[in-house]
Amino acid sequence: MIRRTLKSGLLATVAVLAFLPTAGAAPAGAATAPRPAPTTAPYPGHHAKHRAHLSHRRVYPVLGRVATRRARLNVRSGPGTVYRVVGHRNKNRLLTVACETYGTGVRGNHLWYRLPHHRGYVTARYVVTNRAVPWC
Repeated sequence: MIRRTLKSGLLATVAVLAFLPTAGAAPAGAATAPRPAPTTAPYPGHHAKHRAHLSHRRVYPVLGRVATRRARLNVRSGPGTVYRVVGHRNKNRLLTVACETYGTGVRGNHLWYRLPHHRGYVTARYVVTNRAVPWC
């Protein structure tokens, strides 16, 4: 019974909408002008066919230099001093930094840099970078 009521109600709604004039519609027989295609580009001075090209910008790696006084810098398996040491970096050595995250504090600094390709973490306290580092 519910199905029959819904079906008859739907048919009645369609019949009413077929006979009501729509707002802003042109009279029957009148020619309608086609809409012009949008000409705005996503950025001023760029053509629309170059949109895919714009989203693939080159990202340059962030370089850092080890700034310890005498000792080597420990590379750890995680962002903290409780993680095991998996390697070392010597004083004044350049290294590539992938991103930064929070970890245990080293002399008041809780930031750690992750090295690319999952090679470990180094504390940001003893690394000087050339620009801002993205977050992990």
